Amino acid sequence: MRGARLFILRTNPAKLLLFGYVGYMLAGWALLCLPLSSQTGPISALDHLFTAVSAVSTTGLVTIDPGSSYSLFGEVIILSLIQVGGVGYMTIGSFAMLATAHKLSPLRERMTRAAFVLPKSIKPGQFILTVVTFTLICEAIGALALWFVFTSVGQDNALWSAIFHSVSAFCTAGFSLNSTSFEAFRADPGLNIIVSVLSLLGAMGFLVVVDIWRNLTSTAFHLSFTTKVIIRLTGAFLVIGTLILFVADPGIAKLPEAERLMVAFFQTMTATTTVGFNTYPISALSTAVLVILFILMAVGASPSGTGGGLKTTTFAALIALMRSTLKQRSRVRFFKRPISAGRLQAAGASAAYFIVLMSIAIFLLSLTDHEAAFVEIVFETISALGTVGLSMGITGDLSSLGKVIIIILMTAGRVGILTFGIAIAMHDETRKEEKDCELLL
Repeated sequence: MRGARLFILRTNPAKLLLFGYVGYMLAGWALLCLPLSSQTGPISALDHLFTAVSAVSTTGLVTIDPGSSYSLFGEVIILSLIQVGGVGYMTIGSFAMLATAHKLSPLRERMTRAAFVLPKSIKPGQFILTVVTFTLICEAIGALALWFVFTSVGQDNALWSAIFHSVSAFCTAGFSLNSTSFEAFRADPGLNIIVSVLSLLGAMGFLVVVDIWRNLTSTAFHLSFTTKVIIRLTGAFLVIGTLILFVADPGIAKLPEAERLMVAFFQTMTATTTVGFNTYPISALSTAVLVILFILMAVGASPSGTGGGLKTTTFAALIALMRSTLKQRSRVRFFKRPISAGRLQAAGASAAYFIVLMSIAIFLLSLTDHEAAFVEIVFETISALGTVGLSMGITGDLSSLGKVIIIILMTAGRVGILTFGIAIAMHDETRKEEKDCELLL
């Protein structure tokens, strides 16, 4: 036990995060393979693994229809995996420790800071309590609101469906018990609003929630720079994306005006937050609109939230670097605030690693699943890497090797693009660099 503890303490937090998530994925896979998890014919072990990884990574891509393939027990397992993946497995374990021991161990504090990229000014224990409380409140209110919507249209098992979709929306998982997601509700303002609010609250990040709550409970109201960046960029993506989809897509343009606006906003929101629900068939969208969704899915949500992608703060740092370079400035600024060299290095490395993983995956999928159109493969790859869950309909038809590739991408997206790269690195160069410095001195 002492040796295992020393090994854990000496292991890079990125590796521990990856091991933890993979452990939950394998546990979920084992539970889904149980006979009582399925209600239809035999499901392959690979499809069970795909579902478990998609749930923990809160992606939402599926090779089989969860609503008709799994029993109530199987659906509960999937929902549990979504919850663990959404708020983070370290969050749930740390909350249990706080409830019993009333404090976090140094290891859990270190892991919490690594998982949520917490600044030094925020205490991990207090942050965990806020995250869990906020999550439960949002999911409970969302489930109640969705229950009224589903009851009004006579949907079967309305209460369970409301609970499932509320958790799935807040955790930006995109798992649906409906075979066509929310396409049947595209003209329903209530569902569109409820799902959008839940998804945005989860995707904008718990740091924003903590910052806003701290300001509301104090005499002076002053949002942090990170919160301002997240709110402004998220708002800009929603407005610009909605306008483009509203105007540019021929299919959406044929809908009634009110329905047209809701569809344009919902599909922009679902790509920006990486929630992965849809009220309009993705395969019916024009190529020009798909390019916009490529960008929104790649950028994704915000740090310390339930969404995936490169993150809005990374995008902000890259835009600031580009502007400063074009204007030949020596200092990089965004909204008149300087950005540190370390943040720029992390943003550049994340973007580069994202492009590398995406390119390799597109190449391999083009070999293993060459029957699919190139645009479908690109869309599937970005959706998996950004843990979005939107698909043009090729997920279930992927080859076994193609499914394995998507599984790896979803895992990388959940852990974090840069964190995944650090975790699979062969050696930790930090200690070596420190020794080299000592020799030079």
